[in-house]
Amino acid sequence: MEDQVELADDIGEGLRDRGFGADVAYDGASGIEKALLYDYDVVVLDRDLPHVHGDAVCAALVASHRNARILMLTAATLVDDRVHGLNLGADDYLTKPFAFEELVARVHALARRAPSAPPVVRHGDLVVDRARRSVSRAGHPISLTRKELGLLEELLAADGAVVSAEDLLERVWDEHADPFSRTVTVTMGRLRGKLGPPDVIETVFGSGYRLR
Repeated sequence: MEDQVELADDIGEGLRDRGFGADVAYDGASGIEKALLYDYDVVVLDRDLPHVHGDAVCAALVASHRNARILMLTAATLVDDRVHGLNLGADDYLTKPFAFEELVARVHALARRAPSAPPVVRHGDLVVDRARRSVSRAGHPISLTRKELGLLEELLAADGAVVSAEDLLERVWDEHADPFSRTVTVTMGRLRGKLGPPDVIETVFGSGYRLR
């Protein structure tokens, strides 16, 4: 159990260091609870979870019809074990021990396949290529940090609806983010500056942000 907690913490911390928003659950029951509560793009699922087995968690997530892609981790090396997990609905499999760089690459690949948004999104002269993680406006490339791009993707997904700062903090960062910080405001200011005039993002005072 101690090894599983350490592995979960290491994966969560490593993904955050790479700019991902990552929440951690240490057992199957809390994993199901979080996965049904939040809209994740990818769930990294240890098959050898305590209390509720990873296979049961996978089956529950698939049955819930959530959009999250599932990357299953396992110590099992037999082909039949991996096939069983894939038949349950897992999208990919990674055998422990693994290289963290490979896990990151697989998470990236699954995130690009997540059906929450089309691979290329256009809004006026603004173009966001989710697969290549590139942004351009009026044909000019714009370099964004992962968090700035995350904010922009959430606003594009809302399609003109207002998204609150609280929702942006939850979706782009993770459960460890300070809800009383100015993180969203500061990052949004940098994003607007990089996108340039005319301002494509509108602040709806007391409510949040939306695309014009």
